Amino acid sequence: MYLPAYFEETRPEALHALIAAHPLGALVTSGPNGLDANHVPFEFDASKDPGAPGTLRAHVARANPVWREVGPQSDVLVIFQGPTGYISPNWYPSKHEAHRQVPTYNYLVVHAHGRITVRDDEAFVRGLVARLTRKMEAGQPVPWKMGDAPADFIDQMLGAIVGIEIEVTRFVGKAKLSQNKSDADRRGAADGLRTRGDSHTDALASAMLAAPPHIK
Repeated sequence: MYLPAYFEETRPEALHALIAAHPLGALVTSGPNGLDANHVPFEFDASKDPGAPGTLRAHVARANPVWREVGPQSDVLVIFQGPTGYISPNWYPSKHEAHRQVPTYNYLVVHAHGRITVRDDEAFVRGLVARLTRKMEAGQPVPWKMGDAPADFIDQMLGAIVGIEIEVTRFVGKAKLSQNKSDADRRGAADGLRTRGDSHTDALASAMLAAPPHIK
């Protein structure tokens, strides 16, 4: 990933927060048919060891060939995408003075590099699904839980999926937030995003205003 220094995000708390808020990751693997990408929600367990970034866990359909095609401890990449938004040059005050601005796209992203292990065991999958369900259902008025469904049905559903575990070896974070623009242009772009009126672009605008500036 192209990563100018002023867009690099290295703070563990910021990387972990993006994964927690946007857990649907793109799992990129290399198998007998070349590159493949699968989009699955992940659980992240941060390591207490500063030298070990942590562990990602997820599950895929048993019918999905990916878990059979990856070799033991194969290198994989998981991409987590945070808020994104198109930035119009019309939002920059300087554009109306010198007309020397062009469109761009701002975004937050985390790349997790690691080694994958297939966990085809019922206890692992059951625990993972229970934890993911509790997290995802937390905002519901009446959260769904596994015990709401018949035990034999849950057993059948768990048998149809396979667990995966990725020991993360390194994170690469990028926060492209107009740090290379003037304060006035950055504020103008953030205001422009907020005219879109949705929480996604509002989150991006807030991140832009909070990011430290870097003028070339």
